[in-house]
Amino acid sequence: MEQAILGGGCFWCVEGAYKRMKGIISALPGYAGGQRPNPTYEEVCSGRTSYAEIVIIEYDPGIISYSTLLEVFFTVHDPTQLNRQGNDVGTQYRSCIMPVNEEQKRIAKESIQSFQDAFANPIVTTIEPALNLIVAELYHHDYYARNPTQGYCQMVVGPKLSKVRKKLAHLYETTD
Repeated sequence: MEQAILGGGCFWCVEGAYKRMKGIISALPGYAGGQRPNPTYEEVCSGRTSYAEIVIIEYDPGIISYSTLLEVFFTVHDPTQLNRQGNDVGTQYRSCIMPVNEEQKRIAKESIQSFQDAFANPIVTTIEPALNLIVAELYHHDYYARNPTQGYCQMVVGPKLSKVRKKLAHLYETTD
């Protein structure tokens, strides 16, 4: 198994995009990139901790590649928005890739270049180390699945997940 660490705005959206994908063992919301260990959600949301909301993905590279994970990443969020995703504003919502090895770093750089043509504006996704990586509080785990009628989930998360699952349907397990 291998690990991928990706931040694309609110972790509820990014986490949901990787759920039920073939080859995904787990996708957990978390925080990384800050200096002080163990911040709370409220502290991260303040925008004063340098942490980003990220998702820690455990996957089987024999079933799904890191490049494919990045294809999902660049589909589920807008990597051209600096320190924001829609109305979620602040460095904690930055678009970032946190490679766990040199091969992932190389693939991340190549992916940014190859996906640039799909966007009218420059991609601002950063490649950075996963400093002080921690898993978020339990109430964030599977948030969309547990709260599909919550306002933010209906207006933001649901449409993003529908878009990625429609475009990349072949990557998802069927529920038949």
